[in-house]
Amino acid sequence: MSATLKTHSHDGTLVLSIHNPEHRNALGPEIYVAGIEALIAAERNAEVRSVVITGEGGTFCAGGNLQRLLANRQQPPEVQADSIEALHSWIEAVRSFPKPVLAAVEGACAGAGFSLALACDLIVAARDAVFVMAYVNVALSPDGGATWSLMRQLPRATALRLLMLGERVGAERLHQLGVVSAVSAPGEALEQALHLGEQLNAKAPNALASIKALANDALEHSLSRQLREERDHFVRNLHHPNAGEGIRAFLDKRTPSYR
Repeated sequence: MSATLKTHSHDGTLVLSIHNPEHRNALGPEIYVAGIEALIAAERNAEVRSVVITGEGGTFCAGGNLQRLLANRQQPPEVQADSIEALHSWIEAVRSFPKPVLAAVEGACAGAGFSLALACDLIVAARDAVFVMAYVNVALSPDGGATWSLMRQLPRATALRLLMLGERVGAERLHQLGVVSAVSAPGEALEQALHLGEQLNAKAPNALASIKALANDALEHSLSRQLREERDHFVRNLHHPNAGEGIRAFLDKRTPSYR
């Protein structure tokens, strides 16, 4: 059975579910292509305000398919390089997607699955979910932007402990460290992610797109450059119809309706 990415909508939130039960939702080229295509379609669809990525069957994602990786050792290096490039294209699509992307994590979140969750804007994880940078445990180094994400979110020593030791770490510990955004009861990560999605869906889409773009660039820009970017985004958003609606609704003490 090949890996697939199932999709369904829930009140303005597009849910992408990794389905590969034979290999605990391990990732593969089919998933990468489907993920990119889903985000392209969602960006064009004004009815989609947010996206949740999750895994079916109580597991988020076990990472890469080790059997496929073992087979790729018998192929030219370009074969694995192309596969990683496809994964990285999906990671970049998630990061640059102008709408909020949330990960809803149950069970294991390992290797490239952990990298994928880190690429999302918010992570909601079940209390008993387990995260592991598993690469080093099979003599591999990370991909999917794991080093980029962790070195920006955590102190160097903490990030390197996760990356170099390949230890299992729980959702509550990652919540304490600020990597996981919210912890849910077991079996309720998707429900809580959808609830957060509903809250985000009620915000002005143009403002959220600006916030995500500014946040993505903040660590790369000088203060002067970031101030200019914030000025330009603010002015554009002030002259967007949603700002008029938001300000009037606040003054009228009513709930705004954004488009």
